[in-house]
Amino acid sequence: MKKEYDFSKMKEVFPSYLKKLKKQVTMKLDNDVVEYFKVLALKEDIPYQTLINLYLKDCVKSKKHIKVQWPNKKVA
Repeated sequence: MKKEYDFSKMKEVFPSYLKKLKKQVTMKLDNDVVEYFKVLALKEDIPYQTLINLYLKDCVKSKKHIKVQWPNKKVA
């Protein structure tokens, strides 16, 4: 082993796995939604955020579409 190494000629390399890292996002979810996934995650013995991610990945994979129905607004 050398006493000193010359790192001045080294090239910067980015590992390929960095592209596959998860992106952190902030979301506001209803309490009942969070509780639902927490209970389900306990039964499956996985973290609830992982379970939510798995569910969303399944939606992406199956190209799931939702039908949004807003409550009728009453005009006074």
